[in-house]
Amino acid sequence: MPYVDLAKGRYSENGRAYFITTVLAERERRYFEDFYCARLVVNEMRVLHESGAVNSLAWVVMPDHVHWLFQLGETETLSSVAKRFKARSAQRVNRYLVRQGALWQKAFYDHAVRKEEDIQGIARYIVANPLRAGLVENIGDYPLWDAIWL
Repeated sequence: MPYVDLAKGRYSENGRAYFITTVLAERERRYFEDFYCARLVVNEMRVLHESGAVNSLAWVVMPDHVHWLFQLGETETLSSVAKRFKARSAQRVNRYLVRQGALWQKAFYDHAVRKEEDIQGIARYIVANPLRAGLVENIGDYPLWDAIWL
């Protein structure tokens, strides 16, 4: 799906929960199999959480992409949060890997969670990704996820 198609109809509503997915530009590289590299990405999510830009509900860092469920804060738009996350994490990861260039694909997938949707179910879906991908036999064995509740 082209980048412009992913941005069509995108809107930001403060306080709404969003589920976003962003993928490495070179998906076959699987940079986040390196635990420290993945922790750099997690740290950037934490910075946005601690600043109040988002309230993180659940996330998982897969070898080549990230799923993140959060409630948007009062000060930023969905696009600005994604842009800050991707830019800052790319700087950190590129410095660590001694590389240059785009880390992330330009686009990101987003889903605004409707009031009738089950946020807990979405969180479970997110943290079960490593299990479905065959990376682990038990969810608790995968070190790169978190959820407020399961």
